[in-house]
Amino acid sequence: MGISRRKFIGAGAAAAASLTLDRAARADVLRKSIAHDAAATTATRPVVIASANGIRGVARAYDMITRQSVDTLDAIIAGVNIQELDPEDQSVGLGGLPNEEGVVQLDASCMHGPTRRAGAVGALEDIATPSLVAKAVMDHTDHIMLVGAGAKKFALAMGFKEQNLLTEKSRRDWLRWKACLNPSDNWLDSVPPSPAPLSASIPFDDPLHVKFTTGTINMNAVNAAGDISSVTTTSGLSWKVPGRVGDSPIIGAGQYCDNTVGAAGSTGRGEANIKTCGAFLIVEFMRQGMSPDQACMKTIERVIAMTERRLLDGRGRPLFDLQFYALAKDGRFGSATAYEGARFAVADSQGARLIPMAFMFSRSERPEMPTVRCRRA
Repeated sequence: MGISRRKFIGAGAAAAASLTLDRAARADVLRKSIAHDAAATTATRPVVIASANGIRGVARAYDMITRQSVDTLDAIIAGVNIQELDPEDQSVGLGGLPNEEGVVQLDASCMHGPTRRAGAVGALEDIATPSLVAKAVMDHTDHIMLVGAGAKKFALAMGFKEQNLLTEKSRRDWLRWKACLNPSDNWLDSVPPSPAPLSASIPFDDPLHVKFTTGTINMNAVNAAGDISSVTTTSGLSWKVPGRVGDSPIIGAGQYCDNTVGAAGSTGRGEANIKTCGAFLIVEFMRQGMSPDQACMKTIERVIAMTERRLLDGRGRPLFDLQFYALAKDGRFGSATAYEGARFAVADSQGARLIPMAFMFSRSERPEMPTVRCRRA
């Protein structure tokens, strides 16, 4: 039976405007970055940073590094395991929102700065901690990435426990989505559909309004000796086409680590980040002398410049979210996001806390984002 193609993000975006910030806006962005960097330069090693959902994880990883002298990679993987094993976090591991067939498929990758080694898994099923499987690939094979059935077979051979990752909560959300004539799934229309009324002012648990997430947790750490590691793990885009792999398991995109410079990672729309090799680019910008904030912001600019018109509004602003996180070898840290309002997690000698992210566009400039809603029957 053929599959009808439907729009990936709803109505097509207007032609993109110029992607260069005007001088006043750019100066404002730089002031925000400089102000944040001034605070970050006071940080001393060790430091652990992560996306906001890693607030518990950075505290755990920092404690393991400082009190137990645990290796940075082991510590941050223990940190992200908190979210992977938390069924309430529907963007990572157990309880992650599934693909369009109701199957939870997980991606993860990690890098260990001191040994310059890396490991990754993609489209892994039935194993709740893909970050640990990625590390096992790094530790026990001559490969970097295993995917699909091969990744699961490897995990089981390594002693990982097989379990059903689809919780009842996520199953119900999938059934709500599946019950919809959904105009915002992951298929592109060859012919634009006729306009359909959108549901409005309805309860969150109404079948006409379904959850959507791009998910992910990224975590990076540097210890007192200056050794660095990075890890990213996710259940990926909800309701994705089976087999879809985002940026999280791709070395240089979802995360990257160079022990002579620093580490970086991302959360948000993976397809946009893959095309820029975002994490690698951030580390290279830091190598050239940029601060962590500046490197992240410059990479946001590059992402927008590489984004196709259908994913931009009429003023050239992205119709999606993407966040970057960066940690320098000397302990400085930073971040950037397209739109004002996001925060990220940090743990250092001042404790674990959430810090506002530098941003390119103010909250008032944020366009109306495409939403996953359903046509009324």
